[in-house]
Amino acid sequence: MSAVRRRLVIDALRRGAVPEAGLDLLATGLDRFEAAIDAELDTVVSSGSVFKAVRGEYGSGKTFFARWLGERVKRRNFAVSEIQISETETPLHKLETVYRRLTERLTTSSFPPSALRPVVDAWFYALEEDALADGATDAELPTAVEQLMTARLAEVSRHAPSFATALRGYRKAATDGDESTAAAVLAWLGGQPNVAAAARRAAGVRGDLDHFGALGFLQGLLVVLRDSGHPGLLVVLDEVETLQRVRSDARDKALNALRQLIDEVYSGRFPGLYLLITGTPAFYDGQQGAQRLAPLAQRLATDFTTDPRFDNPRAVQLRLSGFTLDSLTQLGITIRDLYADDSEHGDRIRTVADNAYVADLAKAVGGALGGKVGVAPRLFLKKLVGDVLDRVDQYPDFDPRQHYRLTVTSTELTAAERNLTSADEIDLEL
Repeated sequence: MSAVRRRLVIDALRRGAVPEAGLDLLATGLDRFEAAIDAELDTVVSSGSVFKAVRGEYGSGKTFFARWLGERVKRRNFAVSEIQISETETPLHKLETVYRRLTERLTTSSFPPSALRPVVDAWFYALEEDALADGATDAELPTAVEQLMTARLAEVSRHAPSFATALRGYRKAATDGDESTAAAVLAWLGGQPNVAAAARRAAGVRGDLDHFGALGFLQGLLVVLRDSGHPGLLVVLDEVETLQRVRSDARDKALNALRQLIDEVYSGRFPGLYLLITGTPAFYDGQQGAQRLAPLAQRLATDFTTDPRFDNPRAVQLRLSGFTLDSLTQLGITIRDLYADDSEHGDRIRTVADNAYVADLAKAVGGALGGKVGVAPRLFLKKLVGDVLDRVDQYPDFDPRQHYRLTVTSTELTAAERNLTSADEIDLEL
């Protein structure tokens, strides 16, 4: 790992956040999923599509898993979009909003969000290259590109003809040097509302994207991605358990929208799509979640009555069991060594914060969270890096066994972590 990547990982952990890169170094226990996931990615590359659901309690690593998978697919040149489901910002029952967030968060191995414009530009470049390879002259190139575009978007145009129309409008504005119109048309293509009427008229499109048109636009985006060198798109719908807290009418619509998405994936409408959702067991098993809609519950049904060691990674749902004290300690040792490798005082760091101390700190953090070690990694790594390793690195006489006492305040805990210790768990001497 390069020094830059090490520092990015350490800095994210210091802030109590999931790193954006380098997650393969932290992927403790995820190796059991690798073979099945790689086989599913092969299916996506072969113009198939995959739906997967991840379940786990708060803090068990669902977001980490999604970003670890994102890193893995980017090595195959996939595009990735991670979307946080939210009642106010991204309601799942409004697929036009979900599509808009998808394009806003679209990223590739070469471009950060939003990568929509680089992807579209690369697509038109690929069409030009293909037209030239077919023998088109410079004079014939515009017509040849138009014919190729029409042919490749033929299936998409059956459901969303305005997608191809907008692409033509964007290309014309970009070719004419009209940057403001090109940017506005591309924004409309990305699902943005309230695009200037003049830009829409210039592109030949009307109105805003609606719930049903969003599925056609997603289909078109997959075609553009594949032709521009990206064989697949990973879409992560994170924290779907928030659906349990919305109004009953909105919840029912959202659950049905999720069922619709799953059915469309299985029908083969979205070749090149890997759709991943994450949620808590309460969402999958509770009456306010997936069980509220019987067809959705049926599609998500997975047997988890056996020992977790024998979970089937090929099943529609994957179960994240969270960390044990041993695995949390091993993760801490990995981070300590990663930190030491980037420090001038690496030997002192490994000596003062030795394996035994890392294990003691992991146990102490788990105890501060009501003994629930499985949901402790975020806080543990934050304390390890920010409170211990940083001080050992900066102060030659600092010894965490003598000069540091673990404290956990409510302000540094997430809402889920604050709820881990309830009044019922406090022993009172009567």
